[in-house]
Amino acid sequence: MTIQWHEVGGAPSMTALYAKAATRRKVTGKTLPEQGLRQMLQVDPQRLAAYRKVCGFTENGLLPPTYPHVLAFALQMQLLTDRDFPFPLLGLIHLNNRIRVLRPMGGVSQVRASVNVENLQAHPKGAVFDLVTRLEDQLGLLWQAHSQMLCRGVQLDGTPVEDAPATQLALVEVAHWRAPADIGRQYAKVSGDYNPIHLSAASAKLFGFPTAIAHGLWNKARTLAALDQHLPEANLEIEVAFRKPVRLPSEVTLLASAAGSSGDLRLMGAGELEHMVGGWRPAG
Repeated sequence: MTIQWHEVGGAPSMTALYAKAATRRKVTGKTLPEQGLRQMLQVDPQRLAAYRKVCGFTENGLLPPTYPHVLAFALQMQLLTDRDFPFPLLGLIHLNNRIRVLRPMGGVSQVRASVNVENLQAHPKGAVFDLVTRLEDQLGLLWQAHSQMLCRGVQLDGTPVEDAPATQLALVEVAHWRAPADIGRQYAKVSGDYNPIHLSAASAKLFGFPTAIAHGLWNKARTLAALDQHLPEANLEIEVAFRKPVRLPSEVTLLASAAGSSGDLRLMGAGELEHMVGGWRPAG
């Protein structure tokens, strides 16, 4: 696929984007747009510090591996609410997230972010596609992520994709934490992601959830903060599959293999409930 890139100037109105998302409830097609969005972005030190606090990252001079998602969130919203995008944004389910940190992300102040969608495939519950986000600095590609998103009820031809494999290595408990009832609102303030299913029990029930659930990317960020001493700073790929949602409030336990260039992880709830499973390996 040849992507037609469009350069974005100023910051969009997030209120307008959420209004578009709220009024778009129908599937309008079965093909993905071939255009992508690009924009030069600045790292805001205060916003970054607030993100670190909510997600548990220490101040080590490096951007947290999950933070570029926050930098590019407005671009992602613009792309997924565009009239050419065929699926309603509200109701999309984040199934899998793969991040690649190619070089140490220290001293990053200005970057060019780009977003596009690709790889539309059949799934047992509908259709899945990849939301691809990249960050570049003066030296080239710095960071890249693929978020696999599910749109329920869409029927496509082809063999449905299979779930990611389970972890294989021996795991031990690394950390245990509580996800408080308001963590969805805390994360929304530092990320800009005000999806109603994360904000309160009342708003989550409108979308079929009995209570609010934690953001998947908060679960991943909180996990990577706890694994800070396990992981290399760069040449790193971290992939997770989101299983059962973390209902708020909840307590979770992080299991992981030994520190090193490769490893496995699992985020568990009460009663052996599996919330997230994945691992890390060299990006090359």
